[in-house]
Amino acid sequence: MAGRRNDAPAIGIDLGTTYSCVAVWKHNRVEIITNDQGNRTTPSCVAFVESERIIGDGAKNQVAMNPANTIFDSKRLIGRRFSDSKVQEDIKLWPFKVIQGSDDTPKIVVTYKGEKKEFMAEEISSMILGKMKETAEAYLGKVVKDAVITVPAYFNDSQRQATKDAGTIAGLNVIRMINEPTAAAIAYGLDNESDIVGKVNVLVFDLGGGTFDVSIMTIEEGSVFEVKAVAGDTHLGGEDFDNRMVGHCVREFKRRWKHDLTGSQRALGRLRLACEKAKRTLSYTSVTSIDLDFLHEGIDFSMGFTRAKFEELNMDMFSKCIKTLDTCLSDAKMKKSCVDQVILVGGSTRIPEVQHMLQEFFDGRDLCKSVNPDEAVAYGAAIMASKVSGGSDKSVQDVVLHDVTPLSLGVDLKGRLFDVVIPRNTPIPASNSKNYITVCDNQSAITIEVYQGERSKSTDNHLLGKFRISGIPPAPIGVSKVMECFDIDANGILTVTASIISTGKTEKLIISNENGRLSKEEIEKMVNDAEKYKLKDQEFKKKAEAHNALDDCIYKMKNKIEEPSVKKSVYNEILQAIKKAIDETAKWLEDNQAASFAELHSKKAHLEFVCKPLF
Repeated sequence: MAGRRNDAPAIGIDLGTTYSCVAVWKHNRVEIITNDQGNRTTPSCVAFVESERIIGDGAKNQVAMNPANTIFDSKRLIGRRFSDSKVQEDIKLWPFKVIQGSDDTPKIVVTYKGEKKEFMAEEISSMILGKMKETAEAYLGKVVKDAVITVPAYFNDSQRQATKDAGTIAGLNVIRMINEPTAAAIAYGLDNESDIVGKVNVLVFDLGGGTFDVSIMTIEEGSVFEVKAVAGDTHLGGEDFDNRMVGHCVREFKRRWKHDLTGSQRALGRLRLACEKAKRTLSYTSVTSIDLDFLHEGIDFSMGFTRAKFEELNMDMFSKCIKTLDTCLSDAKMKKSCVDQVILVGGSTRIPEVQHMLQEFFDGRDLCKSVNPDEAVAYGAAIMASKVSGGSDKSVQDVVLHDVTPLSLGVDLKGRLFDVVIPRNTPIPASNSKNYITVCDNQSAITIEVYQGERSKSTDNHLLGKFRISGIPPAPIGVSKVMECFDIDANGILTVTASIISTGKTEKLIISNENGRLSKEEIEKMVNDAEKYKLKDQEFKKKAEAHNALDDCIYKMKNKIEEPSVKKSVYNEILQAIKKAIDETAKWLEDNQAASFAELHSKKAHLEFVCKPLF
């Protein structure tokens, strides 16, 4: 490193589950930097052998020979808990050992230089990032410090923070983190700048080795990128397709020779590499074979593998991708006919059936393959790195990004109803306010509970925080108003302000990324639950509204009966009968909190009929 200067440009790194890529803006264009093997992408793999640690291409070659000490898929562990069901599923398939560390963090155990070593996912990822840093330094001849690192659009805050920590451990100053599909769209936008007139709607379909993202965004004049909606799964990709192939081969081996391969990590490692190779081959031919000599117990394994069998094994996951895409379009409030370009990103988009299903979904439209699916993300990251670090090129400085918030934000209302103030997929920074009224006479204070999620019932969502505002002047129910204002800044930090309209008194709650956000599992569960329990939610909402309507009706009738004009014009006997009906209905409502919508609706209709003489 001697003699190198510290004025290297900022680099862009695509830290992938299976492969990583590094790029830099140089000579007014993006350069994808080749590694020491002359390859433009590097396996996200770290191997520990007796005397050394190998990263990249050499490490991938160790998977079959040294399975227990060759680590891959660290991106699938980063920012997750050991008890996470997805982590537990993966552990069954990985040849290396993962144990539970303090605070439920997963730790990878290897033997290195004759000793047992424990590594966190951030450390393994930092080794891969370090390799990308060195690759860039060898090319630039300078010490690299600043970098933009990409993450899946659906990564949660702990996964993003853990990735940033990995960059710091690698000796990088992470100047920005951007979403992978957004980076790919930037690559597309700048590559096609002269062809983009006005606004175009693009859908980025990003299916990589371990994660899947769909992003819908508009590109204006090739440089202003506005995300409309995101959807995805941080646990779906090429590795899962490989696992299905491995599982099929294991079952076939057991059927033929009555031997279980799962007891031999070395056999599984060899089989996994052969399946990955066969998967790639099936992208350009309809049949291939898996041939492995002495796979287990001296048995040679050979079997044909057709593209049709590969598709059959993975069809449920392909279908899930299309369903997620449909959800994203719905969230963006965009018809598929309004999408101008469908951009393919990630190596798994080379699978013919994935392309066929996508084309079918878009009624036979051609898919955009002008961006390199393996390099587009790093390409966009390099453009962003140049912009954020103050690059002078105009096309770089003109780039503007607008992101979105992934889940709805709102407050709890009477009856545990969740009232949305800022819907999910709203562009940030964002601000919105709503007025709320008191729910009882002479109410002097309101406790505001802030939730995040997609369910109709507040408590089915995630509580971000609560605060209290007091000093409301005494007044009848529904007279005093409190304005609640939600503000999300560009960093995703939420501030909720409550103001008593009549006095101007305010209280604030600030919820930052660090203490208020959800894990990916919680986000996935909320979105899935919202679909799964849609009817149940609608039923609850209908019932809660009917309950509130009857409660309001009782209150109005009680007030009406006390009016002097009513007392004068209505016979006393009728007033007494009405009063009795109001009291009985109030008592019934108190005793029947679980009443159905039909019962509540019927009671309200009956009370309104009895109280007709009052009007």
